Amino acid sequence: MRVRDLLAPGAPRLRLLAAEEELDRQVSGVMTTDLHDPGRYLHGGELVLTGMLWRTAPADSERFVRTIVAGGAVALAAGEAEVGPVPEDLVEACRRHRMPLLAVPDDIAFGTVTEFIGRQVSADRAADLAALVDRHRLLVSAAGGGGLDAVLDLLGGDLDLDCWVLTPTAAVIAGPADRLSTEERDQLIRAHLGAQRQRRRPPHRARLATGPYSLLPAAAVPDAESPLADWVLVVAGDVTEWSTKRQQLAENLARLVAAERQRRDEGRRLRRRLASEVLTLLQRDADPAEISRALYASSAMAARYESVEPKPQAADGTWLVLSAEGTGLPEGVVRAVLEEALGAATDRALVAGAGTGAVVVLPALDSAVPADTLRELLAPLEAGLGSEGRITLGVSAPASEAGGLRGALEEARHARRIAAARVGRVCVAGPEELASHVLLLAAVPDEVRRAFRSRLLDKVIGYDIEHQADLVRTLEAFLRSDGSWTRCAAQLHVHVNTLRYRIGRIEELTGRDLSRLEDRVDFYLALELA
Repeated sequence: MRVRDLLAPGAPRLRLLAAEEELDRQVSGVMTTDLHDPGRYLHGGELVLTGMLWRTAPADSERFVRTIVAGGAVALAAGEAEVGPVPEDLVEACRRHRMPLLAVPDDIAFGTVTEFIGRQVSADRAADLAALVDRHRLLVSAAGGGGLDAVLDLLGGDLDLDCWVLTPTAAVIAGPADRLSTEERDQLIRAHLGAQRQRRRPPHRARLATGPYSLLPAAAVPDAESPLADWVLVVAGDVTEWSTKRQQLAENLARLVAAERQRRDEGRRLRRRLASEVLTLLQRDADPAEISRALYASSAMAARYESVEPKPQAADGTWLVLSAEGTGLPEGVVRAVLEEALGAATDRALVAGAGTGAVVVLPALDSAVPADTLRELLAPLEAGLGSEGRITLGVSAPASEAGGLRGALEEARHARRIAAARVGRVCVAGPEELASHVLLLAAVPDEVRRAFRSRLLDKVIGYDIEHQADLVRTLEAFLRSDGSWTRCAAQLHVHVNTLRYRIGRIEELTGRDLSRLEDRVDFYLALELA
């Protein structure tokens, strides 16, 4: 169809405001957006539908029009339902760039315009499978995650093509969740992240017991350094064996998923600013009333998105604080990972980025987030972390009021130090561990810990390497047995005399006496540090 067809009898009641001489342009699809820079998601030939929420000053109009012109858009339709009549600066910008501008009255839904264009275009491109995604682009732009579900349902019903959108922690964003088990999702995400880490060219492929699957990255930021926070499009089958048109369908769908992820990130900007404000208040030990007001604003914002009344007592409820840090990861990745990993909680949680780390404040509804749950939730990310990459996370005990959040933040940071002292790529520690000796070990500088461990164990380890004497394992068993010769010998399946010989050799090498409590404690701590 042509742009002028949108003004013909039977079409939605749109008004032409600019570039009448360009009405013969061919319209091949629709894109609905309020992004400041939607150019990267345009492929050419689209009518751009916008509610003009990107406009905060007259200069924004010139930048927006210039962007869509560069992206190949053929016309712009501006809705008047949200911000009122189309401003003159947008009209002038369209005239300068010869971009047809149509006004969409406040009683005409974007869906009506999209449906009309879809019917017109489908007559010309009914055989083109890639057009299925283009014709339903509005569903994603207007309805968020539900729109993705609608598109995937369409592909499943019309083409018998099963698709899913997963987070890097294997949560389902869209698609028939009941057709992929938790274990299958975990395997698919690990395969994808492993292939990304090895910089293999997508689509990546994985074969499960149920058959082959294709994995396409849907990066929120093209060419990002880390895929740990990006969604993944999973398609049943091996797309490399498909026809060219069917492959184009998968590629277009991946772009559409990336655009939806970008749209969601745009919507989180205000919430991130509020989270940063709360973190700043906690760090400078602000008055609890000031913190309480910021938390109430958070609850009110969540209530608006959930269409319920905000609860005034929300700021005085129970809160939980998480402190996370990424090693060997770009800035912002840990924050984005936690936003996705916490899933439904993100509409109420405050996730503030701090360089390579993040701090999360969760209200009462989400306070039951034990360390084991978080560890299990983040486990799939291990496949995408390089040899130097780590994520460590500490969880506080619940704080009963806003005034207790400062202490909860310190508690979460101490717990994270405990997690950082452990071996592993994803380590989580909870408040129950703060009364342990591990907290003291985590607070000791690395060089002091290395020197302490070396002084007690280096000679024992060296002897084991040279003589295969198994002294370190014997020492561990002896301490676990509380110094009981009989229990330790039975545990090691050796004679008591053999055990006495090994312990004597350890004492000879180290100059320590394992019958003394002080020396046993030192050895125990040294083994913990090892």
